[in-house]
Amino acid sequence: MTTANMNSTALLFIIYLLAMAGGYWLRSLNLHHLKQHGTEVPTGFAESINKEILARTTAYTLEKSRLGLIESVVNNIILILFLFGGLISLYDQWIASLSPSFLVSGLLFFIILALAQTLIEVPFSFYSTFSIENRYGFNTTTKRLWFSDLGKSTIISLLILSVLVAAALGSIHMSPEFWWFWLWVFFAVFTIFLMYIAPYVIEPLFFKFSPITEKNLEDKIMAMMARAKVKVSRVMQVDASRRSHHANAYFSGIGRVKKVVLFDTLLKQMTQEEILAILAHELGHGQQGHIRKRLLLIETAALLSFYLAYRLLAWGGLPGLIGLTQLSLPAQFVILTFLGSLAAFLLTPLSNWLSRRQEWQADQFGCELSGDPGALASALIKLSGKNLANLHPHPLYAKFYYSHPPVVERVRRLRQDDKQHGNIR
Repeated sequence: MTTANMNSTALLFIIYLLAMAGGYWLRSLNLHHLKQHGTEVPTGFAESINKEILARTTAYTLEKSRLGLIESVVNNIILILFLFGGLISLYDQWIASLSPSFLVSGLLFFIILALAQTLIEVPFSFYSTFSIENRYGFNTTTKRLWFSDLGKSTIISLLILSVLVAAALGSIHMSPEFWWFWLWVFFAVFTIFLMYIAPYVIEPLFFKFSPITEKNLEDKIMAMMARAKVKVSRVMQVDASRRSHHANAYFSGIGRVKKVVLFDTLLKQMTQEEILAILAHELGHGQQGHIRKRLLLIETAALLSFYLAYRLLAWGGLPGLIGLTQLSLPAQFVILTFLGSLAAFLLTPLSNWLSRRQEWQADQFGCELSGDPGALASALIKLSGKNLANLHPHPLYAKFYYSHPPVVERVRRLRQDDKQHGNIR
């Protein structure tokens, strides 16, 4: 290994360690802040949140964070050994011995890696579901159902991965100079295709959908959608309570025809006014063009990433970044993915700032549509209490990692809007 390669490897490793240390420092800062302020009931939360709930919230957050920390450390150690410890070279040689085919060996390379990653995640996910979530009253799934979901999600993920890998390798083989563009075209079309078929093919594999049982609520939802000039084909409820007591609601599908999906847990926990306020917020994302803008941003980033990947592969120095002289094309893609993860970490604050900005806009639109900001505020307070959400994140941690504004800030602003609407609560 040349001196230049040694220097580049050392520099990359230091950057990685700094990013890893920065993430752990933010995590520690956030937990310390929670321990200091976790017993304080925020203004306006007293009706649904008490010190007992806050104590459970602190304990729940600490347990989830400890497990997340252990999983992160394990993953980072494995990554260091794989990339910087030379295991990637041994793995690359082993895969090459399995098949002389460029396409077959490339597919095996990524499929086996994905399966290995899944196996590493399984014990942490299992412990989280059947120990932590059980202990705090959230889990309702059985081990049989959990393993069934794991099997189905793994198969679906591997199928999607195989399609993308085959498209990438096929593009490189057929068009060495412009594969980055053709791969981007395929990626864009495939992404939209998945958005169309997921509600009808993938989601029913995990959940049972049925017409909403509260006819009065369905009429109110349809009336609200009509005011927003949005065509909704169906209002459905899903049996989320088979797996968890956590609640949610969302719009499914893209284009002019959408489907409203409500978790049965949400129907049990919220009033009709609160459910309408939540849906109005979700509708705000569509009406403000957030879904379209996010898709455009993803596709733009993908185009830039594919072109940059093309340039870096043509450069030929990727193996030298981890102290090696030669690697197969799939192995070099792993290095590209690693570099991309470092760039994504640095861009995380910007990405989440944009997301929080859109959440504020969706709140504003939803409140104007429903005319009841207080209902959304009370829904958020209920969700916070029932989900044991951290009400006291450290401001720096929230700015870096939170895709939604901290719930206390959202409730404060919604309460102010509620007073401006002249509502009395």
